Amino acid sequence: MKRPVIFVLLLLAGVSLFGCASGPKFTELQPKMVAESPEVGRIFFYRTSVLGAALQPDVLLNDQKVGNAVSQSFFFVDRPPGGYIVATSTEVERKLSFTLEKAQTRFVRFSVSVGFFAGHVYGELVESSVASEEIKDCKYIGGKKD
Repeated sequence: MKRPVIFVLLLLAGVSLFGCASGPKFTELQPKMVAESPEVGRIFFYRTSVLGAALQPDVLLNDQKVGNAVSQSFFFVDRPPGGYIVATSTEVERKLSFTLEKAQTRFVRFSVSVGFFAGHVYGELVESSVASEEIKDCKYIGGKKD
């Protein structure tokens, strides 16, 4: 009886690892915290948790796919100043609204909460002092280019 339980637990642990990112760490890549052009801002998207690693929903920025919320990973986009809505959808759609200014850097952290059938992946704005510490071990996965 113990062997099947151990096998299932090991199998689940192994499958969850496949959902993790495999690029260079933030500290290795050291992307610039500000955009190349002073006329735009930079938005970092990251997810530190391994919880719900199989859940990798699309990340939509103003209804345009910019990447996926992958465990232990990050990506970034440069955008002009204005209002933005970040949306992720698993069992339910979650949205986050914010304003981006010229030359501003924003950080959106994705977390997982328990849902009825599947987990919910949602974004929240994080202060740069907190985000720069949390993101350092995340791996770069790039984003979907325009």
